[in-house]
Amino acid sequence: AIGEARLITPLRSEGGHRRYSRYQLRIAARARELVDQGTPIEAACRIIILEDQLEEAQRINAEYRHAAESANPTTEA
Repeated sequence: AIGEARLITPLRSEGGHRRYSRYQLRIAARARELVDQGTPIEAACRIIILEDQLEEAQRINAEYRHAAESANPTTEA
C-alpha cells in the first residue's frame, strides 16, 4: 500500500529486485505504525511528509541560527 501511495520508490538492482535505503525503511516503519493505529494510508503518508518537512525546516533554521551567532558573537562580561 505504501508503494501504491507513492510514499517511497525503491531503486532496482540489476536483477530487478527492489532495494530500499535506511531512510526509506524508516519511513515505511513510520507509515506502518500510523496505519496500525488506525490512520488511513493517505493520511499517514501526508503526516510523514509533513513530519519530514518540519524536520528539514528545523535543521535549516538551526544552521541559520548558528551562522548568525558565528557572524555576531556576543561578548560576556
